[in-house]
Amino acid sequence: MAEPAYTVASDSETTGEEKSSSAFPEIAIGIDIGTSQCSVAVWNGSQVELLKNTRNQKLMRSYVTFKDDIPSGGVSYQLSHEHEMLSGAVIFNMKRLIGRVDTDPVVHSSKSLPFLVQTLDIGVRPFIAALVNNVWRSTTPEEVLAIFLVELRVMAESQLKRPIRNVVLSIPVSFSRFQLTRIERACAMAGLHVLRLMPEPTAVALLYAQQQQQMIHDNMGSGSEKIALIFNMGAGYCDAAVTATAGGVSQIKALAGIATGGEDFLQSMMRHLLPNFDNLFSSRGINEIKSMGLLRVATQDAIHKLSFEESVQIDVDLGNGLRICKQVSREEFEQVNQKIFEKCESLIIQCLHDAKVEADDLTDVIVVGGCSHIPKIKNCVKSVCKRELYKGMNPLEAAVCGTALEGAVASGISDPFGNLDLLTIQATPLGIGIRANGNSFVPIIPRNTTMPARKELVFTTVNDNQTEVLIIVHEGETEKAGENHLLGYFKISGIPPAPKGVPEINVCMDINASNVLRVLAGVIMPGSQQPVVPVMEVRMPTVDDGHGWCAEALHRAYGSTLDLMTVQKK
Repeated sequence: MAEPAYTVASDSETTGEEKSSSAFPEIAIGIDIGTSQCSVAVWNGSQVELLKNTRNQKLMRSYVTFKDDIPSGGVSYQLSHEHEMLSGAVIFNMKRLIGRVDTDPVVHSSKSLPFLVQTLDIGVRPFIAALVNNVWRSTTPEEVLAIFLVELRVMAESQLKRPIRNVVLSIPVSFSRFQLTRIERACAMAGLHVLRLMPEPTAVALLYAQQQQQMIHDNMGSGSEKIALIFNMGAGYCDAAVTATAGGVSQIKALAGIATGGEDFLQSMMRHLLPNFDNLFSSRGINEIKSMGLLRVATQDAIHKLSFEESVQIDVDLGNGLRICKQVSREEFEQVNQKIFEKCESLIIQCLHDAKVEADDLTDVIVVGGCSHIPKIKNCVKSVCKRELYKGMNPLEAAVCGTALEGAVASGISDPFGNLDLLTIQATPLGIGIRANGNSFVPIIPRNTTMPARKELVFTTVNDNQTEVLIIVHEGETEKAGENHLLGYFKISGIPPAPKGVPEINVCMDINASNVLRVLAGVIMPGSQQPVVPVMEVRMPTVDDGHGWCAEALHRAYGSTLDLMTVQKK
């Protein structure tokens, strides 16, 4: 039977009005699109159910192959052999690339993938292409993700026997708001409407809250507050969260995340096995891409086996007379990746510190994600948290189950047994502020602020008779504004001429329950209670793919002439 043809809307097209003739609320599905694997789940009326593809798989590979006229993803298409990934026609790791510019270290590390990734290092979208009939066919991470989402939607519609429109997706903690807009754009291209984008450990926290709620019901008790640390590490990202749970309510006390995952283990081992890796594959030609792919497959297989065996033999012919034949032990693997394990420990310590929670205060420690089977990962978490790991959930299914629960709750579904009497109080994963005091980043909404949130800060001019100010909005944690994510900018004009430090520029940031960020700015002069110019209100982010260029252009065009400085509180 021929596979159905899938179409992806252009990212400039709208998806049209939602059409539904049903009198009952449509239950949103939950999707966990991992860097290497993905899954879909839905609330079936009594519990969360994971959906399966035609090959009876609940976990599907996250890739799209462009070898035919109609691209196919890992939902509908089965690779005939792992080495088919080496042809250059298969694009994967889209979650690592989406919403990143070509100066990003994560993009540069992706050049060792067996397809074409080119950079100009000027702060624009990287060039990505698949090899189709000996021709490089350009694509984008959004297009690849959209193709994959279309297949997931069709699979869900086939099983649930109804149209699918609304989704809840899990995302890494470290995703910027610009990356979130790219996820939403990919969903729109696939004909899907995003109800929620949930940080992955937040989704796990919701599942944990439901489990604790169920235990209280079963034991006919009231239940006390439980504090859990959630550590999630997949192929592309590493996240941590501290949650306080009681009565079905899960409050996120702290979030922390970095773009480090199984892909980094893989690349460091590839370079360990082949020390002159970068020199050998610098040309990125077709033969080099195939050799990189061969090494990748062999190394990936070895890393997986080392989770269950003390040592493994690697024997791979890379062509052109180059062959690797080596015995690798688990201890060697851990030594090669020592810095990554240290990053994981630091992330957990930071998260506990931000939450103002001691390890002894933890009730449970939950480890999930594709890297949860690595013994050293488990040991790192246990050594910091000083307790055994929670065994009440499947580490590969926890995030998608949480998104399915949120999908049911957000769709207004009720459960007579109280299984959906759940609430997650979320927190901001990154600080949001503006550039001021030179090139400094001044946070207005700090990291780990409970949402919804509304905070403001007062600034003033730095030059005499300054009639304009430039509000440049960033997101991140670095003290230098230019090293954080640029979200957007706008200019306030018409400020009455006055000595520097006299006008008061009030900048307010508002995040609503749907995580929409609005920035408001107004100017007040001494003796006046009303703004002297109309208040500016801008929804962020406003920048597009060339935001690396935007930052440089702003600095080059305006320098410090329209700068602000913080007004010190008296």
